[in-house]
Amino acid sequence: MSEPLLRVLARMRSHILDPGVLVRAVASGRQKGTTPRWRRVELRYVDLKAGRHLQVTAYDDAQAHTANHAAGDAARDAVDDLLDEPFAHWHVETTTQQHQVRVTKRLEAVVHTADRVAEVEPERGHDRDKDRLLPADDPVFVALGLSDESGRMKPSRQAKYRQVEEFLRLLDSSITDALAKGHLRRPSEEEPLRIADLGCGNAYLTFAAQRYLNDVRGLPVRLTGVDVRQQSRDHNAALAERLGVDADFVVGSILGAELDPAPEVVLALHACDTASDEALARAVEWQASLVLAAPCCHHDVAAQLRKAPTPAPYAVLTRHGILRERLADTLTDGIRASLMRLQGYRVDVVQFVESQHTPRNTMLRAVRTGSPVKGGGVRKEYDDLVTTWGVQPRLAVLLDARA
Repeated sequence: MSEPLLRVLARMRSHILDPGVLVRAVASGRQKGTTPRWRRVELRYVDLKAGRHLQVTAYDDAQAHTANHAAGDAARDAVDDLLDEPFAHWHVETTTQQHQVRVTKRLEAVVHTADRVAEVEPERGHDRDKDRLLPADDPVFVALGLSDESGRMKPSRQAKYRQVEEFLRLLDSSITDALAKGHLRRPSEEEPLRIADLGCGNAYLTFAAQRYLNDVRGLPVRLTGVDVRQQSRDHNAALAERLGVDADFVVGSILGAELDPAPEVVLALHACDTASDEALARAVEWQASLVLAAPCCHHDVAAQLRKAPTPAPYAVLTRHGILRERLADTLTDGIRASLMRLQGYRVDVVQFVESQHTPRNTMLRAVRTGSPVKGGGVRKEYDDLVTTWGVQPRLAVLLDARA
């Protein structure tokens, strides 16, 4: 239910101006037809030699600008100045609650407030890690169980945190590049960017991507997570409600899920074996503008290599099991890249996170730049490759079936 905007902002103001209870406040996004002075602003109290100050870090498109305001009149003036800016979202964390504020098109406010499981102690240190796109104490990581209630990343979840962080960096740069070159539609509040996470599982990526793109970048997005398990859908829907996140979750297989309207960005992280092929095939079917897929295991082509005679002079590459498995990984992703090129995509194969964090660290990034290729060097290169090795790629079968 919506409330008058000024009443809600006055309530948030009281939380922000209380040095004893504020943990952090973040303002981002923009109201319809407006442009705030800053892309994003973060507020928290720090203890300096001169006493407690409200630290305000404001981000423009190029850099961060930090200023410290003494608690009291100076802090009040700084907060009032920011509350006058036409931000679309405010996130205010206190020691006992978390408040999500969204400004509607009618300039009213929708507020979602959640009580913390336990009271937390604010971090007042002046120096903090500023390299992360989403800090460890972001409410999305607390809700996902990566961080504890005090906002500290759990030791056992550090690898997942690093994986999500690097994926966000790649997603951020890919979307920025696609927007700049006109390959991706520039979204608006009325028509947000449609993103689908196929095989989303517990939706780490779905929630992190929504949080970063919508609240940090100020880029209107609409996320849909697809997973075959009803349990995942129920869990993720409840989490979205708790976080006040506007996202959809659909039960269904990657090939069978019906999304209308079709997504413009397709994500698939660690979809096992041919599930990655299914995700790429659906992206082509939807004519998605941007695809980011990190394949997991590659059993299909590996099994075919074990059965087919090895072409000369490559027998040494398949004689030993470990080399054959690595060859299957490389061959599978090379074939996928070629097939996506034939479908009119520009494709990069990159490493998205260091191998010590996960051995499955290859990312296929595909940007739709034109119409499918019918012949020429790209087609000959692909035909020669699959003929030489005697394999039938699952992605090729799926694309032919949906042509």
